[in-house]
Amino acid sequence: MSSTQAVTPVPVQLGTDATSVGSRTRRTRKHDPAAKSPMWVRIVLVVICLMWIIPTFGLAMTSFRQQDDAASSGWWTVFTTPANLTRLTLQNYSDIFTKADMGTAFVNSLAISIPATIIPILIAAFAAYAFTFMAFPGRDFLLIAIVALLVVPTQVALVPLLKLYGQLGISGTFLAIWAAHIGFGMSLAVYLIRNYMATLPREVIESAKIDGASHFQTFWRLIVPMSTPALASFAIFQFLWVWNDLLNALIFIGPGPNQPLTIALVSLLGQQGQGWQLLTAGGLFTMILPIIVFLSLQRYFVRGLTAGSVKG
Repeated sequence: MSSTQAVTPVPVQLGTDATSVGSRTRRTRKHDPAAKSPMWVRIVLVVICLMWIIPTFGLAMTSFRQQDDAASSGWWTVFTTPANLTRLTLQNYSDIFTKADMGTAFVNSLAISIPATIIPILIAAFAAYAFTFMAFPGRDFLLIAIVALLVVPTQVALVPLLKLYGQLGISGTFLAIWAAHIGFGMSLAVYLIRNYMATLPREVIESAKIDGASHFQTFWRLIVPMSTPALASFAIFQFLWVWNDLLNALIFIGPGPNQPLTIALVSLLGQQGQGWQLLTAGGLFTMILPIIVFLSLQRYFVRGLTAGSVKG
């Protein structure tokens, strides 16, 4: 026999681990939020952004143009004909304060929007706490009834409310528009805030009860600070809705000393469609405060909308 022995090769099994590692790596890359998005996604996002930015930019450019230029050519001619840059003016912004009294209308819009935003939040927060952490007969039925009011168009209540306000003698006052906006926004406020409070840990509430805290102390010191994202989300919705509202303002306030910005803007447009360069200046002026409010509360807005969407 030969001194050398035949050695049988043993296959090394590395395929399973390598495959599993590779698949985990691919899954990690697939779900990595920092990974690069496909080119078509970025193109679609750019197109959507341009669809929003270009009209707003055209609105801004028209607000600086003279009446003859705005009526005879488009805003893009400012760039195609450089000589038109010398014809831009700030006179439109001066005219909106003298012809439509936009300063008083701005104060009136604040006087309408701030109470019509804060009061529903306070009432809805108390109601949401009761629906979430308190047990009483008919709680579920009452909650369903409140949420069901979301499907009822607000327009069906305009005529009855107008008659009621006329009987009470409050038509044309801030109280009338406050009550209307508070009533129309209450269902959505209760729905959003209650859903957010349902995601809060109940151990905190039970610990507060053990320590002898009342419902009001638990609500004010624990629930309200923890519900800031939901409260801010509804505040953005309600403020923008009230600030930009024209229908309810025309019905319950009307033109006059208490008119908000939306009614003042309509008065800038002449009967023959003239003066719409003033309308663009007034529109751009009314956009400043809503943009500031949204940007300042944006982080709370996102947190409030995504609360409860994921677990863990």
